[in-house]
Parts: sequence; structure tokens; C-alpha cells
Amino acid sequence: DRVIHEPARLRLMALLAGVEEADFLWLQRESGLTKGNLSSHLAKLEEAGYVDVRKMFRGKIPLTVLRLARPGRKAFDDYKRTLRGLLASS
Repeated sequence: DRVIHEPARLRLMALLAGVEEADFLWLQRESGLTKGNLSSHLAKLEEAGYVDVRKMFRGKIPLTVLRLARPGRKAFDDYKRTLRGLLASS
């Protein structure tokens, strides 16, 4: 899956697969990406239907919450299965 295969997006998918949902700042901290890079990669994942993005406010502070969408979870599982198969055959 070319969308997931890019290293930063693979890292984001792995991080989101391990949690029910995450906010933007947590993902930024855990991934080590800049705000701009993180936004760009999340936009590609959202466009592919792999990530659900909710924007809201906590008081007056904007908050972006992300989670893997069902198609994203399936795509990530398929990606891992394919990668395991390739590694096992080498």
C-alpha cells in the first residue's frame, strides 16, 4: 500500500493502531514530526479514508482528535500481513 508505505505515514498508522484515539499534539510528540509534516501526512491518510479527523474546542482551545477508520485498520493489518510474508520468504 503506497499510502502507508511512506515511513512517516507508517509510523502514524502504527501509533494510531495502538490507541483508540489520539490528539494532534500527542501524535506530534510521539512521531517526532513537525506540525506541517504531520498535517500533510494526516491529510493524505484522511484522503485515503484511513484516518478519521475530528476538530473541536476544549474550552477556547482548538483540539484535533484522530483515530484509525475501519478501512485504515484493515489496510494496516493487510500491510503488516504482506510485510511478514515478504520477510518470512527471504
